[in-house]
Amino acid sequence: MLNQMKEALKGIDIRIDEPLKKYTYTKVGGAADFLTFPRNRYELSRIVKFANEFQIPWMVLGNASNLIVRDGGIRGFVIMFDRLNSVTVDGYIIEAEAGANLIETTKVAQYHSLTGFEFACGIPGSVGGAVFMNAGAYGSEIAHVLTSALVLTRDGEIRTIEANEMRFGYRHSILQDTKEVVISAKFSLNPGDYDVIRQEMKRLNHLRELKQPLEYPSCGSVFKRPHGYFAGQLIMEADLMGYRIGGVEVSRKHAGFMVNIAEGTAKNYEDLIAEVIHKVKIHSGVTLEPEVRIIGDKEI
Repeated sequence: MLNQMKEALKGIDIRIDEPLKKYTYTKVGGAADFLTFPRNRYELSRIVKFANEFQIPWMVLGNASNLIVRDGGIRGFVIMFDRLNSVTVDGYIIEAEAGANLIETTKVAQYHSLTGFEFACGIPGSVGGAVFMNAGAYGSEIAHVLTSALVLTRDGEIRTIEANEMRFGYRHSILQDTKEVVISAKFSLNPGDYDVIRQEMKRLNHLRELKQPLEYPSCGSVFKRPHGYFAGQLIMEADLMGYRIGGVEVSRKHAGFMVNIAEGTAKNYEDLIAEVIHKVKIHSGVTLEPEVRIIGDKEI
């Protein structure tokens, strides 16, 4: 099969048994059987159709910000969109490929004096992941600005899905159910004042730096916000700030984050998440629900 793969996918960057911890924000994760970096939609479609033909599992990792890859790694093809990262502006519409950095995309909006994207100026991750998760902050979310997305179906076909078909909810989109993959997305913004936009982004980034543990590897916000509560507040009230398993601990700066401070593993993350859920439930009666995605095989 390897020879067939090399022939069918000739010219595509494919790395065999590549450790994923080199690419994840958490700095944990086992190896991918085949880690691929398509340069365009044509290469992406070739990878997916080959995988389907030979019944090899495949998935898109995005840029691996709000997820944990287990220590056993991921079987089959793992597709990263680092090279699918162009951003273009047409009037008040920004179109960004899925691999474009979300923070950098908000800077493009600022440069063109377009307002409406400021909320995302500090959200790490890719545009594709942001659409998939309906990322949000400071009272706004992707659902408020998306107009449409180009997606790849599980069959390797490409189609357009309109924003009103996305069934957006809190950190949810229909793509989580259909398993379709964002290739690019269009966002509708409004004309604004460059200096006002710049000052608002500066203010939000300052808030983020004050509150979030940016100095350590992490998976971002670990838990969804429980109705009527704040996850970080519940964790803090349960006296769990600084609580540690292995090399991973509940951040002492923001209890809603877990940071890799000493060569932690994915199992450390999973065990800590389970322990926090358990202890918060005992203390407050509230059951926390993870926001972070956990993928891959447990066993090495």
